Amino acid sequence: MAESLPQEMLTYILSFLPLSDQKEASLVSRAWYCAAQNALREDHLRAKLRRNLRSRSLFPQLHQELEHQASGPKEPPQPQGPSLLMLRALQELDLTACSKLTDASLAKVLQFPQLKQLSLSLLPALTDKGLVAVAKGCPSLEHLVLSHCSLLSDEGWAQAASSWPRLRHLNLSSCSQLTEQTLDTIGQACKQLRMLDVSMCPGISMAAIRHFQAQLPQVACIQSRFVGGADLTLTL
Repeated sequence: MAESLPQEMLTYILSFLPLSDQKEASLVSRAWYCAAQNALREDHLRAKLRRNLRSRSLFPQLHQELEHQASGPKEPPQPQGPSLLMLRALQELDLTACSKLTDASLAKVLQFPQLKQLSLSLLPALTDKGLVAVAKGCPSLEHLVLSHCSLLSDEGWAQAASSWPRLRHLNLSSCSQLTEQTLDTIGQACKQLRMLDVSMCPGISMAAIRHFQAQLPQVACIQSRFVGGADLTLTL
């Protein structure tokens, strides 16, 4: 019966469940997995909105600077608070669903040599050019989330991966253009990797994932639901 419900209604129902139950529900079927992912994403966005509202009151210049970079060449805003470019020791940054951000704005602002955790999930305008710029500006990343960045390709990873030898946690779920070539690139460049998520990546096969496991046996968990039409999570 639940399978016949519209995706929006199923998402709405699952949004009332605790996170642990949402994860269990995601194993039922492809439709439930997509609905659970949507519910989780909406929860994340609501939490991010609350954090943004608070940070806007505390650090108005950070958001003004990002919006200026995203809007194109204009007169720079007058500083009214701490600048993002002044936070050289920043170690964690979440820009999930900041849909106005472009490759150019990311290249200009993301220059944090000590940054360890970064989320660029749900950035529809992020391309290989932006990925390479982020790799150059943030070479110390250990935790990187790039889920639902559908414009990223194997070529971008071929240029960026060598900048992230410390990477331990990588989320590439729903990056629809990536293939086994990206897995090979990551396997050669990111020897410290421990967790990889390539769920909903149609260009990656289970055979490619098994080869990746052989290449990097220290990877403890590979999330690979609906990769190449399969529904499987490999946990070592």
